[in-house]
Amino acid sequence: MSDTPTTQLPKDLAAEKGMVNVQIDGHWIQVPRGTRMIEACKMAEKEVPHYCYHPKLSSPGNCRMCLVQMGMPPRLAPGQEPEYDEEGYQEIGWMPRPVIACANTVAENMGIRTQGELVEKTREGVMEFLLINHPLDCPICDQAGECTLQEFSVEHGRGQSRFLEDKVKKPKNVDIGPRINLDDERCIMCSRCIRFMDEVADDAVLGFTDRGTHTTLSCHPDRKLDSNYGMNTIDLCPVGALTSKDFRFQMRVWFLKETKSIDVNCATGCNTTIWTRGNEIYRVTPRLNNDVNSEWMPDSHRLAFHEVQGDNRLTDPMIKVGHSHEATDWDSALEAAVDALKQFEASEVAIIASARQTNEELFLSKTLADVIGTSSIATVPRTGEADGKLISADRNPNTNGAKLILGENAVSNLGSIKSGLADGTIKALIVLNEDLFEAAGFSHEDLGKAELIISSHIIANPTAHASHIVFPGSSFAEKRGSMINVTGRLQRLNQAVQAPGNARDDWEIIRDLILAYTGEKNDLYMLEDVIKIIAQAVPAFEGITLSKIGDQGTQLIETGESIPLLEREKERVANREIVG
Repeated sequence: MSDTPTTQLPKDLAAEKGMVNVQIDGHWIQVPRGTRMIEACKMAEKEVPHYCYHPKLSSPGNCRMCLVQMGMPPRLAPGQEPEYDEEGYQEIGWMPRPVIACANTVAENMGIRTQGELVEKTREGVMEFLLINHPLDCPICDQAGECTLQEFSVEHGRGQSRFLEDKVKKPKNVDIGPRINLDDERCIMCSRCIRFMDEVADDAVLGFTDRGTHTTLSCHPDRKLDSNYGMNTIDLCPVGALTSKDFRFQMRVWFLKETKSIDVNCATGCNTTIWTRGNEIYRVTPRLNNDVNSEWMPDSHRLAFHEVQGDNRLTDPMIKVGHSHEATDWDSALEAAVDALKQFEASEVAIIASARQTNEELFLSKTLADVIGTSSIATVPRTGEADGKLISADRNPNTNGAKLILGENAVSNLGSIKSGLADGTIKALIVLNEDLFEAAGFSHEDLGKAELIISSHIIANPTAHASHIVFPGSSFAEKRGSMINVTGRLQRLNQAVQAPGNARDDWEIIRDLILAYTGEKNDLYMLEDVIKIIAQAVPAFEGITLSKIGDQGTQLIETGESIPLLEREKERVANREIVG
């Protein structure tokens, strides 16, 4: 929904444009016909507390926290003409009972009060009922700091409880799935998790059992909450009923720094928030972007950050001496790499770049190929099965960037490089951000034919073990840059933590290798300098800077691809099932 309209159409013209005039807390605004009252209040910058309502889900209207007072012009007697004030509005007659704002829509000349004695008393009553059986375990609850029950109890609670009976006891610390625990005593029966699993994840595994104060959330018999989208229910839960086994008791959220970034596990590029403290990543959560991932992301993608914090991280440049690698400094490693490369003809050198690299790294990879004089440059394709929601069949996050910068045939070149190794026409390999054993189907026999292998990666993988010189790079959370997702949207990575040890940003590694090879002085000090050169060299990037990309990205090219979950969401919005 948009913010408060800055200009008002003439009252009569508003109806022709599909708008209605609504008075909210004494101020008239115009909103689209059919807008839910809670969204109209949001447009007027008036908060309406709520629990069960979520714009991406259907509205059951069961928490009753969003009660407001509604008014309409009084019903006219037969033959009576309506009377208008000097602004052209009819007098509003206020209803003596409140209505829920989440499931009712606005009408012409409607009045809404989000404040006043009636509204405040009803909210106070609803909050009192919600807290009757709720446990007093806020100090140990993982939701502390993010709990709207805490927030609204301060704003709309009584300050003391009149409940003198024993609280109803419900199951605690229930294992309902491989990644999620349930504390039923904290559940306020908002049903967000149930509706998400039914409407978005297409796995109606959750439901309520029993009645009244004994109602509990549970999985259906012989089922677990094991969907790859199940952890989105943790984000949706307004209290601490559903908690992540991975994040549980790890860190208080008010200690964590939030960094906006994107997911790099497939071509969708879900927008994310990386939560860190003290150079350690504690969790990754989805970030709202209606052009990419709506408000969700797969569990497999959000938990992939653990790989970058493993014990097998590369932290120093290394040179192979005999059958083992020895750590060295950057100057020595770069000098050794250049001296070794210059022993070969340009046609004998091949570069295997990666569609997991940023656009800036890809451009410098191409520049390195041009400097060496080789035309043998390729990327490694990664494909899998699309899940019909957010996981793309393309498991590389920047295939479109690789095509724009390296050329459409970058992927097909991989086979010719492999053949060149076999027949001896290619003798030296530069491998950037790839493990050739994992994704490219290379064998020890294939790489054994190379006389020189120089590689960069974050992990001490088999390709690094086979390399003569190894450069330690940075993970997605340790660098900045840009990527183009499956639909052609240019998006931005942001640095959340520092790379470990003496590891460097990947674009700096390639830049320094180019400078060492050419003997030129450095004129690229910042990532923004690389973007400026790309904008001049690649027509699609004309006028692009990192700041212009923004937190939500910008559409750069049209690919004809779509994201299934978004298409389904658009249908539901069109059918007025959800707000979106």
